[in-house]
Amino acid sequence: MNIKEYSCSKGVTLCFIGIGMVSFAIIMVLMGGTLEIIIMSEVLATVFVMLWLICSYATERRRIVKLARIIEQLDKKYLLGEVMPSPGNVTERQYYDIMKTVSRSAIGIVEDAMREQDEYRDYVESWIHEIKTPLTACSLILDNDGDVRKLRRELKRADNLTESILYYARMRSIEKDTQIKEVRVAELMDEAAKSQMEILIAADISIEVTGDFKMHTDSKSLLFIFKQLLINCGKYCPGCHVKMMADQGVITVEDDGIGIPAHEVKRVTDRGFSGSNGRAHGKSTGMGLYIVKELCRQLDIGLEIRSEEGKYTKVRLLT
Repeated sequence: MNIKEYSCSKGVTLCFIGIGMVSFAIIMVLMGGTLEIIIMSEVLATVFVMLWLICSYATERRRIVKLARIIEQLDKKYLLGEVMPSPGNVTERQYYDIMKTVSRSAIGIVEDAMREQDEYRDYVESWIHEIKTPLTACSLILDNDGDVRKLRRELKRADNLTESILYYARMRSIEKDTQIKEVRVAELMDEAAKSQMEILIAADISIEVTGDFKMHTDSKSLLFIFKQLLINCGKYCPGCHVKMMADQGVITVEDDGIGIPAHEVKRVTDRGFSGSNGRAHGKSTGMGLYIVKELCRQLDIGLEIRSEEGKYTKVRLLT
């Protein structure tokens, strides 16, 4: 900013000062003032205006240079609103407050993005460790007896893990892939049970599917939810009996397995929470029920989880 640009920015003020000086000269003439006094007054006023313009320009330029230096030294530019010097001018104070509001909003957005990035990285790392188990098992099966059933079971586990991370990756934009249509709940429950049959048989789990009703939802997401609940049964409740029931808008998946400790029930849908059962049964990402919770929220389906340790776990989907 140079003196010419600054003078133009003060154009309105200078115009009013000029009008005032002309008006003052006219009044002095009408009152019989001498020419020398009028000229001296106008010159003196002009000098004071020029001094004011130069001083205010120097002050503003010094502030701009200081601000430019702050911006140059600032690595994270969105923090500018937090380190800007506070202005004294009332109008500038309004702009300053707006800048701080925008800056704090940007900080919140950046922090959320960084947290999501960290969470995604952590999940990928834990997922890599977990998927090593079925892949290693496949290698051992091929090196030994090459049992096809065992191989299919481990491949299904790897497929389930892959599907989970894909759903997690697209969860932020899942509404773009959502197709709401009328579905029969019994058909999706049967499909989920058939898709996980290798794992359920290996865990000696019997399954019973009863009831049916129609609902409007995204069939792929609801199918994934059913699969994930059965995967958890296969992982944590070997030898149990699972009931999948659909009745009057309520879907219930219940098992008579080991249950969940009372103090952990409210936390099982937290991101990355594996709980004592997850730690006792080997590596777990703790993401399955978290993804289920997020999908239920996006599909506007209520989710209730009840359990008693050593007796049962019941998951209800309220459509």
